[in-house]
Amino acid sequence: MGKTTSHKITVCTSCKHKGTSCKPGYELINKLRTAIDQAGDAIPEEFEISGVACMAGCDRPCTVAYYGSRKATYLFGDIDPDTDIQDLVEFAQQYAYLHDGWCSSVDRPGKLRKSTLARVPTGMIALEPTEEFAH
Repeated sequence: MGKTTSHKITVCTSCKHKGTSCKPGYELINKLRTAIDQAGDAIPEEFEISGVACMAGCDRPCTVAYYGSRKATYLFGDIDPDTDIQDLVEFAQQYAYLHDGWCSSVDRPGKLRKSTLARVPTGMIALEPTEEFAH
């Protein structure tokens, strides 16, 4: 039985290394695809890996987002395709097992502990202001 695709990793393809015209997003996509394929069954579900023109993380290139159905979404910055692939693969493995995608920064692998730009919950619950929440 094949793996299911319910998780996505998106890499910014327009981010540039600071001070250069180099756009490492495509390199990062290729290295990440290869590394996740090589991880085999260590990652229980498929991850669709693709690029997008911009994720508004231009001051923190490369930016990478993880998202899944009914899970928190993460946006990481300062990702280097030469040194951070293993951390990205380890987070894919971890993220696949997280029921709601939620984890503390101390639980994320390596550099991803300090390079999180955003964690967006899967759903928001609108609460009416009440006296209970006023204090």
